[in-house]
Amino acid sequence: MATNSLGWSAPPAPFELTETMTGVRMDKWLWAARFFKTRALATKACDLGRIESNGQSAKPSREVRLGDCLRVKNDGGDFQVDVLVLSEMRGPAAVARTLYRETASSRELRLKLAAERKAIAGFESLPEGKPSKRDRRELDRFRGRA
Repeated sequence: MATNSLGWSAPPAPFELTETMTGVRMDKWLWAARFFKTRALATKACDLGRIESNGQSAKPSREVRLGDCLRVKNDGGDFQVDVLVLSEMRGPAAVARTLYRETASSRELRLKLAAERKAIAGFESLPEGKPSKRDRRELDRFRGRA
């Protein structure tokens, strides 16, 4: 590291996307690719067995390498992706999408399940019990009595 006139060492240069790296920790890559909001959540997902690398359950410290096939289960759905670029630094969402390529079958299945969840939401039961004063006023306005 270079030192300045006061003798302090300068901070390292910001990390950039690079393909010359041999591997990155699983939790760091998942966080950088924006599958999880924090690195702690990515670590917890690995510990719970929600991340698979090339068909095997992945620990947070496992190395992600170029060409790895990852299966990620999170709140957004079940993703099956191929690693294209390695990065340890979280960037904008547009850059994060370039780190991986989602398989076509994974994308279709995820969109199908999302459409089913959206359709089921219309059939959920109504809340039980007496409507509140606010609910009653909205019903009256809807029926044209207000």
